Amino acid sequence: MKSVDAESHGTAVSDESSLSLNEQAYRRFKQALVTLGYKPGEYLNTAQVMNDLSMGRTPINQAIHRLSNEGLLQIIPRKGVMVSPLSIDDALELIEVRLANEVLCMKLASPRISLQDLEELEAINHQIELASERRDRNRMMLLDNQFHQRLAQVAGNKMLMDILSVLHAQAQRFWASSLSKEGHVQEVIKEHRAIIHALAEQNAEAAAQAAEAHILSFRNALLRG
Repeated sequence: MKSVDAESHGTAVSDESSLSLNEQAYRRFKQALVTLGYKPGEYLNTAQVMNDLSMGRTPINQAIHRLSNEGLLQIIPRKGVMVSPLSIDDALELIEVRLANEVLCMKLASPRISLQDLEELEAINHQIELASERRDRNRMMLLDNQFHQRLAQVAGNKMLMDILSVLHAQAQRFWASSLSKEGHVQEVIKEHRAIIHALAEQNAEAAAQAAEAHILSFRNALLRG
């Protein structure tokens, strides 16, 4: 089994010093899964994962159960732990659920967004562009996750934020497979700008439409193969 990419590992855990060991293990393991450091359908050896992520058995076992609940891992009786496979049918169902929840997120975020929030979103999107120029896929994915997490935080609904966190982690595994397509990341950056612009105008309908266009673009990228 290949060990997790060191650069991805370092990026993912750069701000972990204040977190518990269980939370560190969860975040490291999740980052490895969403960036396809562990391949869909692959059976995992717990000792190897412990070595890859530099974590002990108890935190890794705790992470396995959390990630199983989020649909990223499957615990198979008498066989062990498997990375959840990817299928186009799963992706299309995921997109349907994301559409409903991301549109709600925009409608909640629009009247609540502050100048500081907008500046943070702009800065994250600029960092995605810089990572794209360096062809740093793992950093692009980490930053994209931060962008969507920030939007969910602005919406101010904890339950919605938890739902979107799970949905986006699952979506990122599909996104990772399409990042090599010519021009796709530039489309994502442009779509993020449209979302930011609509939120800056506090135009809830335009923000919802921009989010919908962003998710449908993701669907189209997947269907293009």
